[in-house]
Amino acid sequence: MTERHLQPLLHDLVGAVHAPTSALGDAAGQIRPVGVQGVFHADARVLSRAELRVDDREPEGLARGAAGPHGVRFVTLARWLGDPTPDPTVRIDRTRRLEPGGLTEELRVVSTAATPVRATVSVRLACDLAPIEVVKSGGATPALPARTGGPGELTWTADGTVVTVTGTEAEVRAEPAEAPRLAWPVELAPGDEVTLRWRLRVTDPRAAVVSPPAEVGWAHPRVDADDRRLVRLLDRALDDLRGLRLADAAAPADEFLGAGVPWFLTLFGRDSLWAARMMLPLGTDLAAGTLRVLARRQGTRVDPATGEAPGKILHELRRHEVAFAGAGLRLPPAYYGTVDATMLWVNLLHDAWRWGLAADQVEPLLPPLEAALGWLGEHADADGDGLIEYVDTTGHGLSNQGWKDSGDAVRFRDGRLATAPIVLAEVQGYAYQAAVNAADLLDAFGRPGADRWRGYADRLARRFRAAFWVDGRHGPQPALALDRDKRPVDSLTSNIGHLLGTGLLTGDEEAQVARLLGTEAMAGGFGLRTMSSDDAGFSPLSYHCGSIWTHDTAIVLAGLARAGFHDTALGLADGLLAAAEAFDYRLPELYGGDDRSVLGRPVPYPAACRPQAWSAAGAVLLLQAAAGLYPDVPAGRVTVAPLAGLGGIAAEGLRIAGAPVAVTVDRAGHATVTGLPSSLTIETPTGPAVPAQRSAGAPVPH
Repeated sequence: MTERHLQPLLHDLVGAVHAPTSALGDAAGQIRPVGVQGVFHADARVLSRAELRVDDREPEGLARGAAGPHGVRFVTLARWLGDPTPDPTVRIDRTRRLEPGGLTEELRVVSTAATPVRATVSVRLACDLAPIEVVKSGGATPALPARTGGPGELTWTADGTVVTVTGTEAEVRAEPAEAPRLAWPVELAPGDEVTLRWRLRVTDPRAAVVSPPAEVGWAHPRVDADDRRLVRLLDRALDDLRGLRLADAAAPADEFLGAGVPWFLTLFGRDSLWAARMMLPLGTDLAAGTLRVLARRQGTRVDPATGEAPGKILHELRRHEVAFAGAGLRLPPAYYGTVDATMLWVNLLHDAWRWGLAADQVEPLLPPLEAALGWLGEHADADGDGLIEYVDTTGHGLSNQGWKDSGDAVRFRDGRLATAPIVLAEVQGYAYQAAVNAADLLDAFGRPGADRWRGYADRLARRFRAAFWVDGRHGPQPALALDRDKRPVDSLTSNIGHLLGTGLLTGDEEAQVARLLGTEAMAGGFGLRTMSSDDAGFSPLSYHCGSIWTHDTAIVLAGLARAGFHDTALGLADGLLAAAEAFDYRLPELYGGDDRSVLGRPVPYPAACRPQAWSAAGAVLLLQAAAGLYPDVPAGRVTVAPLAGLGGIAAEGLRIAGAPVAVTVDRAGHATVTGLPSSLTIETPTGPAVPAQRSAGAPVPH
């Protein structure tokens, strides 16, 4: 029988992160040498074991909770110690806090026993420095030998990486037949307690990403809402986003968001761009850093082995080639196999400009913008049919290069797989929007070419309208894609929701897309299904053919809200908030697309990243949709169109053009905006412009 390489499950593990370092352990706080448990740093597992023992017995887990943005606290019991009563009298609180390049743990042992307690507390350790792709593929790597050093110190070394664990006042025990460990003899008088500490430090000169040296640059708004789930979700998300901040080792001043724990804690073009775009209501610094980091690695040559082409934006950055056993994937350290990141880069630059990114930050990015347009015009349409397609020519890259990048993601209604080259629906929308947005930027900064790109957008819209619309179960619908023979891949998927707001669709077409997205087959779970439950390829625990992705649902509901389809948007928002409650307000990358009635709560996807950048940033996008703030700082206006129906919401500390802005939306959906710079006026979709200086304390016309 052929051995199957199974990706380890991680849905029930407890994580903490301070990028590029993260830790995953079980519900009691143990880090065991199995599966994906461990402490990871920049694509390597630097601790594969950290098991707490008291007199060589494991404490029993009782509870856990967050300990700040980068930590977690576990409450455990040693019931065999202390008084012989039903009540536990010896408790160990284990607090794990992540730091850049390491972590600290405090073990607080408390006795309420009536007699003295004597015990030995120990932590068993191991390090295998397994590459993240080996762990993800279910592979095993033997533990490295440990060396003893100074007092309470253990060290592991391989390939230039040095891992050091130090226990304050601990004994080091490293017998050949047992795992190395730190040990503390403890004696507690009645009512006494002691705190034991150990620390992990990693020296890794080959890491491609590092922790940013500066403090968080985005705002942390104060939010109050009738639906308290929104407040809890936003607070948890902002803490997680703090932990996911990264910088390029070659230019640490520019920060971006790593995609997710544990598999993708590095630079990902698409993920980092979408997350920064969602975060614009909190300021433009993250967007600017993300744009600059990716611009520095923009493609300059045609290289089929890496997918690079002039002007193309990077997909993924690693320290070395990544090979996934059993999956046929072998990706170079800098991999460009993405069809959409280049357009998303253009759209982020445009949106950041509209939120108030200063001209002196925009102007240096105009040459990369023009290079990106060069890729769009010269390399994105390989067969010259006016549409953007992709194909992996190497045989070991990603076979699908949109955001749904699993090998079976593009399926016909009857379940058949589409054959590449593939022309994805949402990519045409991104390209249309990028062309129009780039034209606006070129005009605003006095650079040539705007008319060319507006013409490009017009032709693309006509071509899309002729090629993509098909008859579906619920009426006309855009196909998911076109296959190699330009046949419409006629499954109904969430991809079409990304077309909302791009300008590619007419008003009537947007209304039909909204109706499709609101059907029970698409919206009957806790958010938006990636594929309709009516399609043959649907599976609620498929990665891209029936599951629900947090960021996907957030993007689509935001598009629905802005376009005025509030009922459908509210249904998706309620699904996200219900899922957030079920996942302790740390929404995972994705979860099952089962009907709400199956369990009354979402089914976890067992290998989903958590925390994950664009999932966490989706909370900010939901807040923006609720507040209805849509600025165009260069044009001197802010459109205000709240998502009525979420109840009352008040948010202070949002940022437009660098200024702190507050918005209050009452239960009827009427908004009051304060704090806008006087150069901006307020508009509503149906009302007149109002000078910003008159808006303080006054409701926006409705």
